[in-house]
Amino acid sequence: MFTATFKRFTISEYHRLTELGILQQSDHIELIRGELVEMAAKGMAHEVCLTKLLRELSKLISDRATLRCQSPIILSSNSEPEPDFTIVINSPDDYLVSHPAANDIILVIEIYDSSLNYDKEIKLPLYAEDGISDFWIFNLGDRILEAYSKPYQKPQGSWGYRIQKISLPNETISLPQFSDLLLDLTKVFPQQ
Repeated sequence: MFTATFKRFTISEYHRLTELGILQQSDHIELIRGELVEMAAKGMAHEVCLTKLLRELSKLISDRATLRCQSPIILSSNSEPEPDFTIVINSPDDYLVSHPAANDIILVIEIYDSSLNYDKEIKLPLYAEDGISDFWIFNLGDRILEAYSKPYQKPQGSWGYRIQKISLPNETISLPQFSDLLLDLTKVFPQQ
């Protein structure tokens, strides 16, 4: 009987594939638990939400933290996902030496228009396992913001978040660690 084995990559091996030209930035690949995963295509609603969020978050955050858009983060599980947005603590070198790790991250944001199962079943537990305290999903299909906080390990060993808060597109929500910074969701969700 044939048993298939798969090569799992470390983060340094993944970077080496790019250095050697085997992977190109245009390949839209991210490293998840040592596996090369093709990122989902982004629809028009996703791009509109991304643009609006970039505008609003940039104004809100200013120089109090660093806003990164579709940039890699490094997780301990041989993962280097590229969330739609990451708000990280300011770094003197602006993360020139290394991508932000879990202890640098204030908030991870994903925008869903075609990848909700992937974001909830793969990325949510991945972020929780690394102790990322706050994770948001802009669920464009249901027109809600799903805000997750307080990561924990479930009795059966998997990871999740203890608190889920739903916000509607006509509400505001404060940014984690910045209770004075309110994001007006009417300026973010694409108009239908």
